[in-house]
Amino acid sequence: MLNDPLFIIVAVAALAVVFILMVGIGGFARGGDFNRKHANRIMRLRIMAQAVAVVLILVYVYFRRM
Repeated sequence: MLNDPLFIIVAVAALAVVFILMVGIGGFARGGDFNRKHANRIMRLRIMAQAVAVVLILVYVYFRRM
């Protein structure tokens, strides 16, 4: 599995989603000026990264079945 480059790309995409989510949750928890300025942008970025990750997962499953 670790030799498969597509698996590594999928794993990196999933980890990017987790990282963006943690930054967003940290901003919500801290509140203040950072949250007011960046909360919506971070959550939009998370949704886009999550969509990319889901598509990559589907591509990975498709190619693994072939």
